[in-house]
Amino acid sequence: MADGIYLYKGLEVHPLVFPHTPTRAGFAHDYDAGFDAAVRIREPGDEGIKARSRVFRLQVETPFLSAGAARRACTAYGKLLIDKSTPVDTIWDGE
Repeated sequence: MADGIYLYKGLEVHPLVFPHTPTRAGFAHDYDAGFDAAVRIREPGDEGIKARSRVFRLQVETPFLSAGAARRACTAYGKLLIDKSTPVDTIWDGE
């Protein structure tokens, strides 16, 4: 694992975690409001090759209480999306 990036079944899984409440200019982050999350699934590629990539936002009713919980949920969701894709219906196809 490098910088929170996981390699799973040949694809990179990037957890994306951000504060639930947008930060206002001149104010600190409001981490007490919780965190939202998304996951980027990307094909590994060399520097000169453009790899396919797609971002999936986690749809949850309430924000995650901690960044760690959000990161773990991102990783699990990314793995789930990869596992349920088939050769006919891949993660690269639109929802």
